[in-house]
Amino acid sequence: MKQSRRAKRMERHHKRHKGTPAFNLVSLMDIFTILVFFLLVNSGEGEVLPSTRSVELPESTSEQKPRQNVVVMVTDQDVLVQGKRVAQVAELNNSKGLSIAALKSELEQLARRRVLAGGSAAGAPEVTIMGSKLIPFQLLKKVMATCTEAGYGKISFAVLQKTAQES
Repeated sequence: MKQSRRAKRMERHHKRHKGTPAFNLVSLMDIFTILVFFLLVNSGEGEVLPSTRSVELPESTSEQKPRQNVVVMVTDQDVLVQGKRVAQVAELNNSKGLSIAALKSELEQLARRRVLAGGSAAGAPEVTIMGSKLIPFQLLKKVMATCTEAGYGKISFAVLQKTAQES
C-alpha cells in the first residue's frame, strides 16, 4: 500500500520523538547544589574534642558544647598538648611542686602563637583538660595549676554528656 507524503512525514516525526526523554540537567544541578550547601553548613557541628581510647571521660549533665581551644589530654602514661607529648605521668608522680615545666612552656608558646595569629589578646586564653576519671587528683591539680601559671584564665573539663533520664 502506498503512503501519502503526509503519512510518511508524520511517521518520521513520531519515530524522531519516540526515544527516551532527556534529563533536565539544570534542575538536577540545582538540587545537588542545595544538597551540598546543606551538608557543608550542618557538618560544622561535629565533635570538637579529639577522641581517644586511652581516656575514659567522666559523665555529666553539662549542657554547654565544647569550644575550639587548646586541649590538654592526660592519659595513663603521658600528658599531651594538642596531641604532642610533653611529659610522662610516671615522672610527674615522683616530682615535687605544683608546676610542670614542659607543659607550662608548651602552653605559653601556644598562647603567644594565638596572639600573633590575630587572636584577641584582651581575653585570657582557654584550655580544655581531657582526663580519665581514674587519674589521681594530685596529677590533675598539677595540670590545672600549670595551666593557670601559663596564663590560661578559663579551664574546662571534657566530659561525656549523659541524658537527663540517666541521672
